[in-house]
Amino acid sequence: MGLLGALPARFRRERVLIVGCGDVGLRVARELGGGRRARLLALTSSERRQTELRRAGLTPLVGDLDQPASLQRLGGVATRIIHLAPPPTHDPAHQGEDPRTRHLLRALARRGPPVSLVYGSTSGVYGDRQGSWVDESMPVSPATPRAWRRVDAERWVGAYGRASGVRAVVLRIPGIYAADRDGGTPRARLQRGTPVLRPEDDVFTNHIHADDLARACVLALWRGRPQRKLHVVDDTELRMGDYFDLAADLYGLPRPPRMSRSEAQAQLPPALLSFMGESRRLSNRRMKRELRLKLRYPTVNEGLRD
Repeated sequence: MGLLGALPARFRRERVLIVGCGDVGLRVARELGGGRRARLLALTSSERRQTELRRAGLTPLVGDLDQPASLQRLGGVATRIIHLAPPPTHDPAHQGEDPRTRHLLRALARRGPPVSLVYGSTSGVYGDRQGSWVDESMPVSPATPRAWRRVDAERWVGAYGRASGVRAVVLRIPGIYAADRDGGTPRARLQRGTPVLRPEDDVFTNHIHADDLARACVLALWRGRPQRKLHVVDDTELRMGDYFDLAADLYGLPRPPRMSRSEAQAQLPPALLSFMGESRRLSNRRMKRELRLKLRYPTVNEGLRD
């Protein structure tokens, strides 16, 4: 039984719109019964994806978040919305902004608002906390254009919720993994022999299994508090190198070589270095208390073994 099966019967035929229906969005659809318990809609700009979405029990709605005119019919189409679409990756005209979220919210404002809106953000909005524990009350401190765009989206979602009365919930999400997710495990990186930092230079990382993330998204639609931010993260407390060592042992592969931070800065590409430059540990107490989510994969040990 999906999570929606445990909710009151009057909720089970609502219209749920998934914006950004990739891997996690399709898992959300499965948790919602594949369209059997609620009418599921998905925004897509791709003709070829429509068949895939229909097979998953979703009704495709054609629209492009980069083309505001194509979104005009979204207002009032759904009672609950999950927004998982990322901001533009490279957009010189919007360096620290997310125009896609802005376009979506303006379209939704044209007609009756939904009951709830869940937005999937990133834990990168906190920047580097040097390994300290972080809860949702701490101010954001983004250090990259990617994180600034997420902060911009969060602010738009919050403003929309306050102005419309919509129960807007922001989920701050760390690294997503799953064996059946494209690039969802460290196996390929381990096979390439990509180095990690030595223990004295290493950073803490945070994780969530894609199935647990999907379950959190569904619960947030019904149980999330108005204008609330939540960390969707498991109980793992590992430094990055220890995570890759654990995965290597489980897969029967060599552990990755270790190097100093100065060596990494000289040898590794900037995209990889960016993930080695921020260290924080996310608290999940609010998620467990308010969403009442029991993690299927409490740590990466269970998730990678599965």
